[in-house]
Amino acid sequence: MQERILVVDDEPTVRGIIAAMLTHLGYAAITASSADGALDSLRQDPAYDLVLSDIMMPGIDGIALLDRITADHPGIPVVLITAVQDIHVATNAFRRGAVDYLLKPFERVQLQSVVSRALEHRRLHQQNALYRHNLEEMVTARTGQLRSALQELERSYDITIEAMGDALDLRDEETEGHSRRVTAYTVALARAMGVDGDQLRIIAHGAFLHDIGKIATPDSILLKPGHLEPDEVAVMREHCRSGYEMVRKIPFLRDAAEIVYAHQEHFDGTGYPRGLNGVQIPLGARIFAIADTFDAMTSDRPYRKGTTFGAAQQEIARCSGTQFDPSIVEVFLSMPL
Repeated sequence: MQERILVVDDEPTVRGIIAAMLTHLGYAAITASSADGALDSLRQDPAYDLVLSDIMMPGIDGIALLDRITADHPGIPVVLITAVQDIHVATNAFRRGAVDYLLKPFERVQLQSVVSRALEHRRLHQQNALYRHNLEEMVTARTGQLRSALQELERSYDITIEAMGDALDLRDEETEGHSRRVTAYTVALARAMGVDGDQLRIIAHGAFLHDIGKIATPDSILLKPGHLEPDEVAVMREHCRSGYEMVRKIPFLRDAAEIVYAHQEHFDGTGYPRGLNGVQIPLGARIFAIADTFDAMTSDRPYRKGTTFGAAQQEIARCSGTQFDPSIVEVFLSMPL
C-alpha cells in the first residue's frame, strides 16, 4: 500500500516539483497551497503517513502548522522545509515536535533520505504504542519484541541527539568536533572507573549535550574573538542553566540533564552556576570535567596549537583536589594514552 504524504507549500512550482519527486519514489503525494488547506485535508482524511511543509508561508506559517498537527494529529510526523540555514530555526522545529528538516535547494536523494527516516520514525512510534496498548496480554509472549522496539526507538533518539550536538559544533567552528571527542574521552574514563550499563549511557548523553545551552547564547558573545567583558561572561555562563532547562524536558534525558547543569562545577566549590563541591557534583559531571579539560588543552585552536598529552596530564594532576575529583584524576593518570 502506498504511503500518503501531504506536501504543503505556497509556491506552485516548488509544490509540484516535490510532489513529482515523491511520486517517482513510489509515494502517493497530495498537495496543499497553505496551512489552512493542509488542516482542511487532515480534518477530512487524517490517514496521512507524513506531512512535508514549508516554513515561510503567508497566513499560518509552517511552525504554527507543526503545532496544530502535533496537538491534533500526534501520530503524523512532520518534516519542515526551509531555505534559511539557521540553527535556531532547526532547534525550534525539533523542540516543537518536528522529526527532521530539509534545506532548500535539495536533490531527490536528500528528499528520499529525509522521507525514509521520518516514515521509519513513525513506524517505530506506532509499534511502540501498539506494544504499550496490548502490554498485559503480550507481556509474556512478546517481551523480547518489546525490548527490541524500545531499543530501536532509543537509537532513533540518539540520532537526534547527535544531530543537535553536531549543529552546535557547526555554529561554533572553533570547537568543531569537540562534542564527539569529549564524549569519547568521558566514556573511556567512566569505563575505567567501572561504570557501565544505563549509567554509562546517561553520562555519554550528558557529555555530548553539555554545551547545548549555548544555542541560546548570542553570536556576539559566543563567537567574539577577543576577551569577554564581565557582563558577557555572565551571559555565557547561563548556558549551563539554559541547557539543563532544554534537556530535562525530554524524559529519557532527565538524568543526563543533571550533567549538563553541573559540567562547569569545580570539586572545591569554585565553579558555576551553583558552586557545588565534592560529591554534590554528579559523578558524570566530575568525570566529564577532566575529559573536557584534556580535550581543550590538546586540541588546536586558531590562536594556538594544542599542547601534548603529557603536558595536559601534568596540568590535570596539578588541579587535583581543586578543579577535579582526586579519585578520578588518579584513574585518569593510570590510563594509557
